Amino acid sequence: MTQVRRPPSTWREIPGGIWALGLVSLFMDISSEMIHALLPLYLVGVFGASTLTVGFIEGTAEATAAITKVFSGAISDYLGNRKWLTALGYGLSAATKPIFPLATSIAAVTAARFIDRLGKGIRDAPRDALVADLTPKRVRGSAYGLRQSLDAFGAVVGPLLAIVFMAAFADNFRQVFWVAVVPAFISLVIMVFGVREPKRDVQAHKVQNPFSRAELVRLPRSFWLVIGVAAVFTLARFSDAFLVLRAQAAGMPLAIVPAVMIVMNLAFTASSWPAGMLSDQIGRYALLVAGFTLLVGADLLLAFGESISVVMFSVALWGLHMGLTQGLLAAMVADAAPAELRGTAFGLLNLVSGLALFAASIIAGGLWQELGPRGTFLAGAGFSALALALLSIARHWVGQASEVALPRA
Repeated sequence: MTQVRRPPSTWREIPGGIWALGLVSLFMDISSEMIHALLPLYLVGVFGASTLTVGFIEGTAEATAAITKVFSGAISDYLGNRKWLTALGYGLSAATKPIFPLATSIAAVTAARFIDRLGKGIRDAPRDALVADLTPKRVRGSAYGLRQSLDAFGAVVGPLLAIVFMAAFADNFRQVFWVAVVPAFISLVIMVFGVREPKRDVQAHKVQNPFSRAELVRLPRSFWLVIGVAAVFTLARFSDAFLVLRAQAAGMPLAIVPAVMIVMNLAFTASSWPAGMLSDQIGRYALLVAGFTLLVGADLLLAFGESISVVMFSVALWGLHMGLTQGLLAAMVADAAPAELRGTAFGLLNLVSGLALFAASIIAGGLWQELGPRGTFLAGAGFSALALALLSIARHWVGQASEVALPRA
C-alpha cells in the first residue's frame, strides 16, 4: 500500500508550549554545558581530584539520571499531570548551579552534580510525554525535532560561552560558574510561566499502577520493537568522549579539541528540526534508515581515516545521524504508546537507552584498549548495521498497525 504523503507542516502549527519547552531546554543546556565543559578541570586543578574520582562522579550522576527517568515517567502517568513534575526537575537542576562556585570540597561538587542529574532524571520522561500531549499528531515529529534542535544548540552555546568567560575572567572558574547560574533560572521561569498543562480527557483510562502487568500489556508490540531497535542502536552510539579521543589520536592540538563537540552539536542542531518536519510528511522509517546508515559511514571513516579533516567530517556525520534519529525515536514512542501511558513509555525508553549507552561505552573502552580506535569504530559500524536489520524486521512485524511509527513504503 502506498503511503499518503501529508502536506508539509509549518512553524506556525507548532503549539506555543513546544516553543516554550524548547527554550527551557536551550537555557538549561547553556547553563549545564558551561559548567560541565569546565568541571573536570575544576575538580582536578582546584581540588586535586584524580581522574578516577572524576569518572566516579560522572558515572554515578548519569546512572542516577537513567534510573530516575523510568519512575518519574510512571508517576506523571499516575498523577495525570506532567508540567509540575517537569518543573520540579528543572528546579532541582537550577538550585544546584550556585553550589558549584560556592563549593569548598569535592564532596560538595559531587552532591551538586548528583542532585543536578537527579533533576534531569525527574524531568526528562514527563517532558517528552508533555510534548506529545501538547502537539497534534500531524506535527509531532516537527515538535520533537524543534525541542531537540534547541537543546542541541544549547550544547553549542554553553561551551563557547565558557571559553569566552574564562578568557574574560582570567581563568577564574568560580566567576564563570556564577554566570552559568543566570540561564538556569531563566529556564525555570519559562517552565513555570510559559508552559500550560493540557486538559485531560475525563473519559480517559485512569492509570493506577503503571508497572502492573495490566498496564504494561497495553503498550503495543510496535512500542516494544522501537525499544529494542533503540537499545541496539545505542550500543553503536557510545559516549561522545571517544570522538574527542579519536581527534587527539589523529593529531589535533589539545587547545582546539573542544571543536569536536561544537561541530557535532552544530550538525545535530541543524538537522533535528528539518528531519522532524520531513518525518511528518513521509513517515519515520526512511529517515531512520538514513540516520543509521550515516552512523555506519561515520564509524568506517573514523576507523580508517588518518587525517584531522577526515575525522572532523566524520564527526559532522555523527551529529547529522543524531539529528535524523533522536527526535524521531521519541516521536515513534509517542506514536505507539497510549496517551495515558506516555510517561511510562518514555521512562522505559530512557532507562533502556541509558543502560545500553553505559554498556556501549564500556565495550568501546575495552576495544580501544585492546585494538585501538579502529576496533572500537568497526564494532560501532557492526552494531549500526545490526540496528538497521532489526529496524527492517520491526517494520515488517508492525505492518499496518502503526502507519506513522514504522510505515510501509
